[in-house]
Amino acid sequence: MDSQTRYSDAPHHGFSLLRLLGFGRKPGEPASETLLHASGEHSSQGQHFADIGRFLDQHGLPVTAVTLTVGWAVLTRTDEDLVLAIDRRIRSGRGLNLEWLEDIIKRRDLTDEAAELRGLMQRLETSVEEFSASTREAHGAASEYHSALSGQVNELEQVAKASAVITEMAQIGKAMLRRTHEIERQMLRSSAQTRALKRRLDEARRESEEDHLTGLPNRRAFETVFESEYRAAELVNEPLCVVFCDIDHFKRVNDEHGHDAGDRVLRLVAEMLAQVSDDRCHVARHGGEEFVVLMRGQTPTETQVRLDKVRSDLAGRRLVNRATDTPFGQVTFSAGVAQVFDYSDPRAALQAADAALYRAKLEGRNRILLADAQDGERKLAA
Repeated sequence: MDSQTRYSDAPHHGFSLLRLLGFGRKPGEPASETLLHASGEHSSQGQHFADIGRFLDQHGLPVTAVTLTVGWAVLTRTDEDLVLAIDRRIRSGRGLNLEWLEDIIKRRDLTDEAAELRGLMQRLETSVEEFSASTREAHGAASEYHSALSGQVNELEQVAKASAVITEMAQIGKAMLRRTHEIERQMLRSSAQTRALKRRLDEARRESEEDHLTGLPNRRAFETVFESEYRAAELVNEPLCVVFCDIDHFKRVNDEHGHDAGDRVLRLVAEMLAQVSDDRCHVARHGGEEFVVLMRGQTPTETQVRLDKVRSDLAGRRLVNRATDTPFGQVTFSAGVAQVFDYSDPRAALQAADAALYRAKLEGRNRILLADAQDGERKLAA
């Protein structure tokens, strides 16, 4: 992320983004001078295929189903999140490769599948609750019937000169008692099975919303919290700040110490960020080496101070790779803070925080900056 070009402008300057990605370039023309008009100047399928081919050639990508799909999505701007991810990747100087593209497509597919699973689990939970309620009601009724019938049978057996009919009724009553007792046992087993099923559903939901490496909520879980916190803060007119964090020089950690060591660094940063988490502050792993924080009831400056302590504590630690006894050197992170209600919608605020993060990288890393007027589309003054 050392480029002097601001990737945060990509959502608002589609021409420059498409030029950066390699689309619309005539044969032999440098990528920086290409132009693809959004008005449809090159609208033929043949031109689209030519643009996609140049995109793959510029980035040294093979022709596969994944790369063609990505090329088409970027060219047609049908997937803004994917465009932004690729844009950040290119501007960071890391470049595109097939492994990274396959990984990001896989993660997005899993997100879609998990969302479907979540809906299915919610519907199943409703059915389980209804079944559980019916089971409890039936068990209660059976128990009451058993008690009442037991009393009647005891009274019948106490009759000293019972007729043959009464004796027969007593025998029938005993048989019915045995049957109702068996029904009660079955109801109890059903209740236990229902509780076990609910526990498994709860575990499945947690797994679908948890980042397995760090134990933090994942991006999908964060988006759900973001929506609910936005409504809650808006209702009582409270400030709501969103923070984008990114570990500095994380690629160097992976390259020099290996991915296992990189995973340990990710877990450490996650643990330190989680220290500020409470019922009004939520921390999640957004993906890769990025984390996102949502803080309700705190101004941007208060949020900056609170997160800066975590940054300072991390920067002051001296970490060693236990596998090789090699020092990691200083591990730091950079961050950008945006007040959500200063922007047109939550997504715009998130992009502004991301842009402030990028400025922090350009200004030397290991710092937290507040979003300014150039970092996103702010609301017009009333």
